[in-house]
Amino acid sequence: MRDVNSLNKVILIGRLGGNPEVRFLPQSERAIARFSLATNELFYNPNSPENEVRTEWHKIVVWGKLAEFCEKFLTQGKQICIEGKLRTRNWDDKDGNKRTTTEVEALSIVLLGKRDDTRGSSDSYSKPDTSDTYSKPDTDDIPGKKDSPPEIDVNDDDIPF
Repeated sequence: MRDVNSLNKVILIGRLGGNPEVRFLPQSERAIARFSLATNELFYNPNSPENEVRTEWHKIVVWGKLAEFCEKFLTQGKQICIEGKLRTRNWDDKDGNKRTTTEVEALSIVLLGKRDDTRGSSDSYSKPDTSDTYSKPDTDDIPGKKDSPPEIDVNDDDIPF
C-alpha cells in the first residue's frame, strides 16, 4: 500500500550564483533552465567572538514557460524565493560511471528586492497548485510599480510528468 500522507516541498530564499543556462529540448521545443542558488545562515562558532556565515549551494531546474521567465528576468546576484520539490535523477557519464544528483525543481519563483536594485526586483511568477496559469501579485496598490512582465499561460504540455 502506498503512503499518500507525504510531502515533497522546498522553499528557498537566496541569490543566484550565475545567470540561468536555458536550453530548448529539440523534440518539443520546451525550455529548461538550470542555475545555482546560494543560501546563507549564521551559526555560532565557540572558537570565535563572532557568528560565522555558512553558505549552501543548491542546484535549481525549471521547466516550460517559467524557464523562459528565468532567461528574461534572472541574473547573477539577484535575490529570489523559490518554491518547488526535490528531484533525484541518475545517469551514466561519458566514462560509463553511474552518477546521481539531487536538484530542486522550481514551481514558483518570486524576485525579491527593490526594482531599481541591480541585485533584485519585486515581480513574481508562480504556478498555483489549482490552476493552469502562472500568476503574479496584484501590483495596482504598490506605488512605483509599472512595466510588469506579461502574464504567461501554461498548459498541461509544459508539465514534465
